[in-house]
Amino acid sequence: MAAAKGAAAVSGEIEFTGERFIPGTRGEIWVEHWHRYHFAERWARGRRVLDVACGEGYGAALLAGSAAHVTGIDISPASIEHARHAYGSAPNVEFVAASCAQLPVASASFDVVVSFETLEHIHEHDAFLAEIARVLKPEGVLLLSCPNRLEYSDKRAFANEFHVKELYREELAALLGSRFPETSWYGQRPSFFSVIAAEGSAPRAGALLEVAEADPASATAALASPLYFIVVASRARKSLEQLEPEVSVLADRDEWVHRDYEKVMRDLGGAAAEREQALELVAERDRAIDFMHRDVVEWKRLKAASDASLEQARIDHARELERLGAELRARDTAIAAKDYEIVRRGGLRWWLKLPLYRLGILKHPPV
Repeated sequence: MAAAKGAAAVSGEIEFTGERFIPGTRGEIWVEHWHRYHFAERWARGRRVLDVACGEGYGAALLAGSAAHVTGIDISPASIEHARHAYGSAPNVEFVAASCAQLPVASASFDVVVSFETLEHIHEHDAFLAEIARVLKPEGVLLLSCPNRLEYSDKRAFANEFHVKELYREELAALLGSRFPETSWYGQRPSFFSVIAAEGSAPRAGALLEVAEADPASATAALASPLYFIVVASRARKSLEQLEPEVSVLADRDEWVHRDYEKVMRDLGGAAAEREQALELVAERDRAIDFMHRDVVEWKRLKAASDASLEQARIDHARELERLGAELRARDTAIAAKDYEIVRRGGLRWWLKLPLYRLGILKHPPV
């Protein structure tokens, strides 16, 4: 168990990609993975255990705290090298790089096989189960988990890029039933919970109550929609009846999930306040735009009126100029007619006297 606690200190040697869980990874994923190994521990006590697809080794190290011996197998050489470095100092744990469809161990050599979240990553389901059946003793126990395709993918419209073949419940039951006729099914789903536990560590029966917020007075004694299946399987019924728990609860001592939920809700509250502020700013902007729009409309109206007034003034001015021009032309015509009449009446004499009049020699104009 001590080796398992030190996982976070060295887990940085492997990068978390989402394909394998790495201790120290934040989110509900750590609750899911650690709970499975704690759940399996009761079957591992004092027995020889094979952890297939052990990943970076944290689970095998946890089981080694109470098992007689644990062998961890994973197809990733890098993960196995990390596991050896992180947990290999324990005398009863070893790690081997190999495929889960070709396990390099003797037949009927293990009391317990643990394989969590493996099936969905491979196509060779039959070969995998055949190998597990081969290496287990006749009364041995298999603890296996995999996503519930209906809840995990279908209802959430979610596709995990690392999963190649997820199963529905009936498919998993058929796959296991051909080699392990005795099974006990459990459902796992991360959730908020309220724990009521007796003081002390004396073994007691547990109880599961699932309720909905809309109808908290009605409770059921089973998970309605498990996200993951955990199946305990064997060829001997007595191997299952000895250690089956009624319910298993992994309580987070640091309340990470709840604190993270509270943080998310605070962030959402802050975001809601910021949204209200943003909406008010938008409303203020819209009011300003509307005010400016009204100003523009009024300016256009005044400009149109001014343009019309200027156009009318231009027309009136042109008409006035035309009238004055007509008057001038009429006067010019009258003057011309007068001059003509004077010339006609005075003749040459008048024209001869006119310069003398203009020079002041004659006192009276010629007639």
